[in-house]
Amino acid sequence: MAARVGPATLVLAGASWVVALRQMKGMDMGAATALGSLRSFVALWVPMMAAMMLPAAVPAVVRGARVAGTALAAPLFVGSYLAVWTAVGLVVFIAYRPHGSAVGGALTLAAGIYELTPLKRDFRRRCREHVRSGSAFGLYCLGSSSGLMLVLLAMGVMSLTWMCLVAVLVLAQKLLPPNAFVDVPVALAIVAVGAANLAL
Repeated sequence: MAARVGPATLVLAGASWVVALRQMKGMDMGAATALGSLRSFVALWVPMMAAMMLPAAVPAVVRGARVAGTALAAPLFVGSYLAVWTAVGLVVFIAYRPHGSAVGGALTLAAGIYELTPLKRDFRRRCREHVRSGSAFGLYCLGSSSGLMLVLLAMGVMSLTWMCLVAVLVLAQKLLPPNAFVDVPVALAIVAVGAANLAL
């Protein structure tokens, strides 16, 4: 059973990419993107999060299913994990406003600085530990990925380019051990993007 959990989770992530990309078509207006109605935003946000976050969650889902040993373990883990990101989406919907390059730059700059903090490193470490609950894993991953998600919101929440870039970074940070020779340049690059936007 556990052997099928990983491929099934990746299939779900792949299907979510298809759904998200279809829904995002023509919506990218950069930092000026409007979110539309709550219903339409949630219908897009959930597959976006499933597409971006599930590939990196596969090891945790497989571990959880193996330990629990029940058929419902993996769906419950994935469902509660995505519930955390759905709740984040509701907060985003309430707080987000279309903005200019100055606000986008400031948010991106803050995100890059966060990537260098001990808090970020602690959450990233916890994302690599065994966690029984999908919701707990989701909260740890939220702490680990919040800086990267802030970049997406700052630069273009409906941007395919930024969505793919953030998804790749999330995947790398979840699956690879911390490495200052990689992590610090990535954080500094995010800071540089933020500074460049502030200068516009």
